Amino acid sequence: MNGFLFEQIIFGPVKSRRLGISLGINLLPLNIKHCTFNCLYCECGWTKPKLDACLTYPTRAEIGQALDQKLSGMRRKGAMMDTLTFAGNGEPTLHPDFAGIIDDTIALRDTHYPRARIAVLSNGSLAGDREVAGALKKVEQNILKLDAGTEETFRKINNPAISVSLEEILENLQQFRGELVVQSLFVRGEYEGKSFDNTSEEELTAWLGHIEALQPRLVMIYSIARATPADEVEKVGWETLEEIARRVEKLGVATEVYP
Repeated sequence: MNGFLFEQIIFGPVKSRRLGISLGINLLPLNIKHCTFNCLYCECGWTKPKLDACLTYPTRAEIGQALDQKLSGMRRKGAMMDTLTFAGNGEPTLHPDFAGIIDDTIALRDTHYPRARIAVLSNGSLAGDREVAGALKKVEQNILKLDAGTEETFRKINNPAISVSLEEILENLQQFRGELVVQSLFVRGEYEGKSFDNTSEEELTAWLGHIEALQPRLVMIYSIARATPADEVEKVGWETLEEIARRVEKLGVATEVYP
């Protein structure tokens, strides 16, 4: 699968299974996926080597202008919106002006749609950076990925494209304790002769231990909904997702489950 890439800075709004009526903001190059992970299930496809990419980011000014125009137009039409969502062609915190763009977005949201939330969908790999962390703490829905309980499964499923460990990811997430939303995608299958399953008892026990330590205000539990770059990736069923949610709720942490 080549992957689905966004060809605009602003896209939507779309009806999101997690975020309601969501207007997307893509901070990344429009011609290629650019990410610190290379997840086997990513709808954008594979993360290409840096040397193969034409890494031209939209500028902070271009992003602000595009968002202002879109929000103005939507407001004139009386369009509804629940969430402004930073997503797109990879990891949004890679943009060198990420912190400033968050400030601009908050100001535009307050002007046009003051009741809307701002969400960032991130893998947390760069949240150890002080400016990135500070920006993430300003948004209503700081949604960071945690798909694995062990280092081995982290490497198999999330397949990091930079030098980062699960331990480092957990340290990054720990700084948001209590205000964090964890997004966890459960999946099983085989890739390059190696099997993976983050629903196994060993994985779940370790993952639940991380959730208990992090104490997020919400865990979003879901499985794949679109085509994946790796062929032998299997969708996890609703009953399994519900059982995982029950185990999380026993820890006193709220959950949402998406089929």
